[in-house]
Amino acid sequence: MADPPGCCSTCATCLLCPYSCQWITAKKEKRKGLRTTKCDCSWFFFLFGVFLFTLVWLYFAIIILNDFHNFNEFIFKQRKLWLDWSLVLLIATSVLISYSSVLLVLALCLQLCGQPLKLHWVHKILLILTALVVAAAFIGLGIKWAEEWKSARISLQATAPFLHIGAVGGMTLLAWSLASFIYRTRSTGLKVFLLLVYCAAMIALYLAPLAITSPCIMEENQLPPKPALVGHRGAPMLAPENTLMSLQKAVECEVQVFETDVRVSADGVPFLMHDEDLTRTTNVQAVFTNRTAENSTAFSWTELQQLDAGSWFLERKPFPTVESLSAADRNETTQQRIPSLGQALEAVKQSNISIMFDLRPENHSDYENFVNVTLGVILQSGIPLQQILWLPDGFREQVKQQAPGVQQVYGRKRLENEKEPLLRVNLPYQDMSSEEIRQYRQDNISVNLYVVNQPWLFSVLWCSGVSSVTTNACQVLKEMKRPIWLLPSSTYLMIWIVVDCVSFLVILWAFFLLK
Repeated sequence: MADPPGCCSTCATCLLCPYSCQWITAKKEKRKGLRTTKCDCSWFFFLFGVFLFTLVWLYFAIIILNDFHNFNEFIFKQRKLWLDWSLVLLIATSVLISYSSVLLVLALCLQLCGQPLKLHWVHKILLILTALVVAAAFIGLGIKWAEEWKSARISLQATAPFLHIGAVGGMTLLAWSLASFIYRTRSTGLKVFLLLVYCAAMIALYLAPLAITSPCIMEENQLPPKPALVGHRGAPMLAPENTLMSLQKAVECEVQVFETDVRVSADGVPFLMHDEDLTRTTNVQAVFTNRTAENSTAFSWTELQQLDAGSWFLERKPFPTVESLSAADRNETTQQRIPSLGQALEAVKQSNISIMFDLRPENHSDYENFVNVTLGVILQSGIPLQQILWLPDGFREQVKQQAPGVQQVYGRKRLENEKEPLLRVNLPYQDMSSEEIRQYRQDNISVNLYVVNQPWLFSVLWCSGVSSVTTNACQVLKEMKRPIWLLPSSTYLMIWIVVDCVSFLVILWAFFLLK
């Protein structure tokens, strides 16, 4: 098979070496009579499929970064090992996508140069392993983290217009290799089949925007107000979570609500703590060596005050932002202790923000007493009750009677025959569609969604009209002046038409030029 004009023998040899793992010159190739067989074509299509499969997984990997801190916490609870597993995920995914991408580019270049697609058996094995690894990742995601499928649906709402442009561009570039293969093969049936498949795919892509609905395709004057920020356990990227320092950093981020978790000590003092035990966010292993597995509620308030609740933040570095802390912040971090609810309420009152909290554990036999003790601290603090957003669902009616000024927040959607209309709901961001958010907004129901860390997700919810979001990254979302996906419908229509027309002309040019 002769090299086409513009493809020198040296170039062809350099392409064959990494793809076929053989140093074959053009003259030797002619003597051996090497050519692309049907089996070789099958492996090329398998390579193309693995590339697309890995590319889809890369898209999912980027999406789940928003929630990956939850995965890190889950692994720590199981293994008592802290590691930012998102780095492992991204590095492994980058290696897999890079490998399949390089092989695919080599194959397309070889096809354009008229060289045989003799994929080496080592590459075949590695491609099969790549497909198995990605398949295992998808299966694991579906079993252990199924809510991320809903996250993907939300992401597609935002990125569909841009993915459409990328898909059209990629399929357009593929026309060069397809035209080269069609003009070289002698099988009429194969030619017709490939042309029909390619044309059907391109027509589907050209018309895809008819089915694309994105919340951020709107005029700028139709954009809802920017969602308010709720600090998830304060500002956990800037300070140890559920500490007074974290609360103060959240105030500096201009959050409107401090979201936290409350537990009650063995001697009846409500304090801020998310986990059941103290091993992740304190030095309990050093102070109470034999009690590390005990529930945090088994400790008295005096014992809890002996614990360092800040140094772990510098040691484990739960977020990359820890590296950028100033010397003063690092010093303040090491001085943090577990705050009581009373201390937190005083700081909230001075900062003139609201506080929203879960009361844990909900299944405790003495939960009613926990509610009464917590409510007592709130009433004694003198904080205006409208600054309290009450999340716990247990004994809610009792709370309404004792403190009618407290704002009730529900962790569920409204029911059809709701006796008392809901004014505030607090839900995972995966549980609310854009249509539901708009409807709740029209009905003057405040919707807070958690946990939203990535700008792309914040942008989608902003365009949908959500009232507020709970976030770990208040310092990032605070700086956003407009959604990153905002696109006027007329502009998108123009881009759609231009991209389709340019693609069609390039494909015609590729087929006529290579002929």
